[in-house]
Amino acid sequence: MNTDIPFNKPFVSGQEQEFVLDAIAKGDLTGDGFYSNQSVELLKKITRAKSILLTPSATHGLEMAALALNISAGDEVIMSSFTFVSCGNAFALRGAKIVFVDIRPDTMNIDETLIEAAITEKTKAIVVMHYGGVACAMDEIMEIALRRNLYVIEDAAHCIDAYYKEKHLGTIGHFGVFSFHSTKNVHCGEGGALLINDTHFVERLEIIREKGTNRQQLIDGKVDKYSWVDIGSSYLMSELNAAYLYGQLQNLDRLTQNRLQNWNRYYFLLKTIDEVEIPVVSIETQQNGHIFYIKLKDKNTRDQLIVYLKTKQIKTAFHYVPLHTSEAGEKYGCFLGKDLVTTRDSERLLRLPLYFGFTEVEYVCEQVKGFFDEG
Repeated sequence: MNTDIPFNKPFVSGQEQEFVLDAIAKGDLTGDGFYSNQSVELLKKITRAKSILLTPSATHGLEMAALALNISAGDEVIMSSFTFVSCGNAFALRGAKIVFVDIRPDTMNIDETLIEAAITEKTKAIVVMHYGGVACAMDEIMEIALRRNLYVIEDAAHCIDAYYKEKHLGTIGHFGVFSFHSTKNVHCGEGGALLINDTHFVERLEIIREKGTNRQQLIDGKVDKYSWVDIGSSYLMSELNAAYLYGQLQNLDRLTQNRLQNWNRYYFLLKTIDEVEIPVVSIETQQNGHIFYIKLKDKNTRDQLIVYLKTKQIKTAFHYVPLHTSEAGEKYGCFLGKDLVTTRDSERLLRLPLYFGFTEVEYVCEQVKGFFDEG
């Protein structure tokens, strides 16, 4: 290879510029304009979600959910430690204690069998992250939440066009969030969406998103002027980002199919290598080809493979440093039970290049095999 193989290339459909220029011509770029509405309607059609609010990021969506639930000091929120920092931050910002539990080794998702033991009288919510667009055990998790009167927030940042038992991920819990960061399948540079599956929260979240004002009620003709009525912040996606997003969503089917073709090619080429563990996807899940990862024997082997692949012009990445081992994680949370899987598997996981139009799957697999052949 004469050129580097990047880990990721943001998808470009070819329609984004047309819609962005049209948004500029329409003149109102502040959010909730024509392209915001078009993107929301298309997302509703894709997901069948009851209500969707576009946000500047998935992080903001998580923060909005925490505000809607009145999370405050003294509350506890359960989640896995193998997740992005925003999951912890959104609730720590409200004063909550984060209670981390271990993950499943097959999916890298929260171990649903450990949730019950983590619940106390202070527990208010469970945050689940569907790693790589592969679903957590949502039937079991929702049963626990219903029985114990808890809220469920789905971090579905990886999950556009991914499903659990034919339900789109992000639409099963009380809230779900999407990320449209440039590293995601569908993106607008920076962006997100909050899916509100319990309609009881819609009106308040419209207020929270509009800096604590009832501006949406003014737009809907319910009041003749708007005022400050609750806490909130500025959580609107700009119209430029929404226009770019609309151009991406128009091409979702071909995007997902291309990524899945590459994902499946990785799967069949790497499953015969004894030294490599490949992802597990249950029959209950329809995933979207967001991530293809392998797990090696240990951290040392993983790190050596990273260096080896770099010499072959292949860029790779790992995911995540467990939150409970971080400085802030130790300050704002605690790990309940034994860390049997989280640290061990996070240290041996390696993500391989995968993006729309990727054509070098065979070369990457050859080099992974070559690493072990030489070893």
